[in-house]
Amino acid sequence: EVQLVESGGGLVQTGGSLRLSCAASGFIFDEEPIGWFRQAPGKERENLSCFSSRGDFTYYANSAKGRFTVSSDNGKKTIYLHMDNLKPEDTAVYYCAIGPCHLYYGDYDDLSAAGPKAFAWGQGTQVTVSS
Repeated sequence: EVQLVESGGGLVQTGGSLRLSCAASGFIFDEEPIGWFRQAPGKERENLSCFSSRGDFTYYANSAKGRFTVSSDNGKKTIYLHMDNLKPEDTAVYYCAIGPCHLYYGDYDDLSAAGPKAFAWGQGTQVTVSS
């Protein structure tokens, strides 16, 4: 059974940092692209990144470039989203998900416009940035 479990969310002040984790199981970790997504209240779920743990590619939405970094520990089958200089507009539930983001990335000027194209999701972790 495919499982993705996010953790690391919480309350942080503007300008602070957080590292989210996504622990994966039930599939061959380095064969599937994994994306980070977020959904703010009343908004569409937004694709933030597309990542290959094999090192083949890492793509970011414009909103993530320069502040967010994706990495992985393949031995732990875990990917991370390190977020710096957080802003109140980053407040959202953050999800990791498996999906062919590397196939549709080039169809959009900004990855965030691609929408939530994934077939296996974690439960999400809340990030709240206070002003």
